[in-house]
Amino acid sequence: MHTMWKGSISFGLVNIPIKLHTATEDKDIKLRTLHKECHSPIKYEKVCPVCEKEVTSEDIVRAYEYTKGKFVVLEEDELSKLKEANEDRAVEIVDFVKIEEIDPIYYNRSYYMSPNEGGGKAYSLLRKALEESQKVGIAKMIIRSKEQMAVIRVYENTLVMETIHYPDEVRKASDVPNVPADEKITQKELDTAIMLIDQLTAEFEPGKYTDEYRASLLELIEAKRTGQEFVTPTEKEPAANVTDLMAALQASIDKTKPEKAPATRKKKAASPKAKKKQA
Repeated sequence: MHTMWKGSISFGLVNIPIKLHTATEDKDIKLRTLHKECHSPIKYEKVCPVCEKEVTSEDIVRAYEYTKGKFVVLEEDELSKLKEANEDRAVEIVDFVKIEEIDPIYYNRSYYMSPNEGGGKAYSLLRKALEESQKVGIAKMIIRSKEQMAVIRVYENTLVMETIHYPDEVRKASDVPNVPADEKITQKELDTAIMLIDQLTAEFEPGKYTDEYRASLLELIEAKRTGQEFVTPTEKEPAANVTDLMAALQASIDKTKPEKAPATRKKKAASPKAKKKQA
């Protein structure tokens, strides 16, 4: 597994040399754009709209647009010095909390952590301590030129670092438009909705969830590449235009009910007279 960062993690006076490895991967299928006439890939050139000429990397500077059309230019050496002053390549655990206290909206990226040379025992100590205390560590670090907050936790016997958003990076739910106030929900509607949830409740098995669109797109690409005929998948039945909430809930329950096994017909016991006749 590729190492994307090396440093150390500390809690109190304990220091653990570690390596970070990306825990997830993007499997989106990236499509190129071609010229329709000759099928050549389209190039996207960096062009100055005022000078009307292409610019190279040496001609480009970075800047912050503090108001529309007005910029503060930042030199590369200024950015480098700022980064060096704040980056000591250490992850410091500042607090320990219960994971239930962190809403999933804060989570960003996941990284596996492995011990670097000489860090095996301290790594095992932190892992065991987190498991026994049922806590996770809240840490701060610099990664990819940004100060990050992170959660350190145990996943399948491996320490995982989950980078999390700062509170001011999470938009307020109260700003979401058109969220309805408490509507008048009848007890029957609520009971039926809970019944539907109960029928659809299952153990979480990640392996059973697949990206059906990506699989279909790969099949289409392969079929076209090899010149084979391909068929389009059968479309799902269009959802009925049910406007009544109770009717929609009941229809959903009926659809998700487990099929009953056909009842076996019990053999009728022979009467005493019939038994004498048979004898």
